[in-house]
Amino acid sequence: MNEFLLGAAWAFWFGILTAISPCPMATNIAAIAFLARRVSHPFAVLFAGFLYTAGRSAAYVSLAMLLLASVFSAPSVSHCLQKYMNKALGPILIIVGMLLLELISLPIAKSGFGEKLQRYADSAGLWAAFPLGVIFALAFCPVSATLFFASLIPSAVKLGSGLALPMIYGIATALPVLFFSLLLAMGAKMLGQTYNRLVSFEKWARWITGGIFIAVGIYYCLANIFGVFA
Repeated sequence: MNEFLLGAAWAFWFGILTAISPCPMATNIAAIAFLARRVSHPFAVLFAGFLYTAGRSAAYVSLAMLLLASVFSAPSVSHCLQKYMNKALGPILIIVGMLLLELISLPIAKSGFGEKLQRYADSAGLWAAFPLGVIFALAFCPVSATLFFASLIPSAVKLGSGLALPMIYGIATALPVLFFSLLLAMGAKMLGQTYNRLVSFEKWARWITGGIFIAVGIYYCLANIFGVFA
């Protein structure tokens, strides 16, 4: 249970870090712009925010279940992954930490997908918030791809959780939109300042998380590969 709670906490933090990273933040801004069209109707704003959150969660859960189902459908692969996950986790964490610190980068081309959808978000109807959440969730950027495929999926494999961790991650990625939709519904006038503080926080949060990942990864390598603490 303690191991699952720790995994859930990490999944939530991965989602927050994904949501406030520059590229995913662009898609969240598009969603906020969409919600702002209903600013005169507070309940509609909140409803659209929840629909967007549900869309992101559904996308991540479906993708994770598809990936994990393919893994667990082959008993030998599943057994191998779960048996050696502790040994693989150390190098994975170190690589993810280096990516978060921008010491290395992923060869993922920027397609401008979020920017293109941002231009069309304003013309969409209220119920479009759900598919908008699905589409934006699947528009992976280097940071979101790293956290989802290299951190969340291995953790889900290790814990045998194909639903809970991806759902927690998906909800967390949509929290900024949910938060801003709440501010819009309440008639807040300090959205710009809140956004600027969030952008500033993202840099420090990513660096701290990257440092922690590298430190924990080194510990896992020493403990599970080299047997230093055995």
